[in-house]
Amino acid sequence: MNRVSLEPKSSASASTVDHSIEAASCALIALQQPDGHWVFELEADATIPAEYVLLRHYLAEPIDAALEAKIAVYLRRIQGDHGGWPLFHDGAFDMSASVKAYFALKTIGDAIDAPHMVRAREAIRARGGASRSNVFTRMMLALFDFIPWRAVPVMPVEIMLLPKWFPFHLDKVSYWSRTVLVPLLVLQALKPRARNPKGIAIEELFLEPPHTIGLAPKAPQQKALWFWFFRGVDLGLRSITFPRRLRQRAIERALAWVTERLNGEDGLGAIFPAMANSVMMFDALGYAESHPQRAIARKSVEKLLAVHEHEGYCQPCVSPIWDTALTCHALLEVGGDRASAQACKGLEWLVPKQILDVKGDWIARRPNIRPGGWAFQYANPDYPDVDDTAVVVMAMDRAGAPDKFRASIAAAREWILGMQSDNGAWGAFDADNEYYYLNNIPFADHGALLDPPTEDVTARCVSMLAQIDEAALKSAALARAVDYLRRTQMEEGSWYGRWGMNYIYGTWSVLCALNAAGVDPASPELRRAVAWLVRIQNPDGGWGEDGASYKLDYRGYERASSTASQTAWALLGLMAAGEVDHPAVKRGIDYLAHTQGDDGFWNEPRYTATGFPRVFYLRYHGYPKFFPLWALARYRNLKNANSRSVRYGM
Repeated sequence: MNRVSLEPKSSASASTVDHSIEAASCALIALQQPDGHWVFELEADATIPAEYVLLRHYLAEPIDAALEAKIAVYLRRIQGDHGGWPLFHDGAFDMSASVKAYFALKTIGDAIDAPHMVRAREAIRARGGASRSNVFTRMMLALFDFIPWRAVPVMPVEIMLLPKWFPFHLDKVSYWSRTVLVPLLVLQALKPRARNPKGIAIEELFLEPPHTIGLAPKAPQQKALWFWFFRGVDLGLRSITFPRRLRQRAIERALAWVTERLNGEDGLGAIFPAMANSVMMFDALGYAESHPQRAIARKSVEKLLAVHEHEGYCQPCVSPIWDTALTCHALLEVGGDRASAQACKGLEWLVPKQILDVKGDWIARRPNIRPGGWAFQYANPDYPDVDDTAVVVMAMDRAGAPDKFRASIAAAREWILGMQSDNGAWGAFDADNEYYYLNNIPFADHGALLDPPTEDVTARCVSMLAQIDEAALKSAALARAVDYLRRTQMEEGSWYGRWGMNYIYGTWSVLCALNAAGVDPASPELRRAVAWLVRIQNPDGGWGEDGASYKLDYRGYERASSTASQTAWALLGLMAAGEVDHPAVKRGIDYLAHTQGDDGFWNEPRYTATGFPRVFYLRYHGYPKFFPLWALARYRNLKNANSRSVRYGM
């Protein structure tokens, strides 16, 4: 159990910092896998474990009572005080998460008159009922035959046959949208019905008869003119009867697309929604449970389970490349023979994971560059991750073993440069994925259909290029990227964080990048960013921010409880800006030293990462293990050095 130290909150001495670093690094090394890598649990909201339970009942699989009981314990534990389920710890009520969690618990066997079920039902009904759910939840409700298919936006499988120039094409949406959507197209075409052997229904969650429900209204982020145009297209598609032969050809194209990217036991796209949809697609097409493709797709889902003594849940995906690379950075910062040796072992594990022989979906926009990236998961060759690749390269570069990693670094550098978007920035998986009008189609009420360039990923690429190649400091590619970062700074001084929560994450990322790129610490953009970080520090010395910062009407930072990982980001950002001696940094270091647990780590139930803003958030269980260690070690190193300048890109 992680117990917070009860030491008095006096200023942490150098010896206290040394002790904290030693305890955290020993604990982190102890979690290294025998082959050298690290992987920590990755937790989302109630949606994924609920969908896992519902998938099993959709397919009428044998009931695993012990597993379902553990998932039920988990779902009950994370229920919010408002009666429903939030998207992140202590977050606001979310309708779709609440409907799915309630449905899963009822399916598991929780009585509807149990106090937690009554509270959930009342919370759902008080906010308009289950008909207020998002598109993906409506799809699930239609598959279980609770609501009519007319309540779901039309996405005809004939999309698979559209030419690349057409306004909607798979190449124009993000990797996660593609992998989730293609099997869904088959399901929409075939409209199968869940087996639901226990006959569970949830009419009590609706204020109106479910069979009367129509289409969902415009989502808040959607533009009215575009939305109503696409609603008209949707209504037009409902009146079309596609020729049977054309439909069959489209289904075959979708099946071939999924099969080509099935990715073995790591699953389609290596993300739960796509993997679960692929299983249901094979089922709808009549594939037996024993069929190799269906069987391996189903096995991939099972590998996402995180089952403990008393509770369990399903992860949205796994994060071994990301966890290993960041842990290596932290241990390299710690230094010393043992930490450096274990970091090198982790980096050696990463070498064969580099994707050098598969031209993934990214070739649609960049057909002439050679592969060279790393994925986020154990295997996902069609979808290497720009962010992961940059972080891996920086760790390999600073490991001081050029003969081991030179070829890997060179291939990754070439691929990263090739993936730069026309505006000078980088997205996570694709280049120039900026077809923003598509976020207004009725299906895209989540507002996350695309993978446009972002400040945090761009910052990571700038950091990497500047760290590994001195000549890059004068390159046009780096200059365009730095210009992008300068023009995307918020008026308050921060930068947006797409993949971490939120402006603290983005500001840390960009400050590291600008420092690596040689931007003067006295420059106005760095001074504004430093002033913002200092201004938002909490009275306890830490920093915090939650998912509410992604709201559409953001008007500036709103205070949230301190977390160890966000405190570490703020500290690393301030130190990158040359502020190691600032009193705010000392207070932040004191916060980390005095909140460290007896196990060497930090207790962090709050979510500090982002899957999709306003829709899906993440809790990396590794973040409070390696980020605080990294910040403490950097502080010690800079304090003991002749120079106060950070030498590395991160």
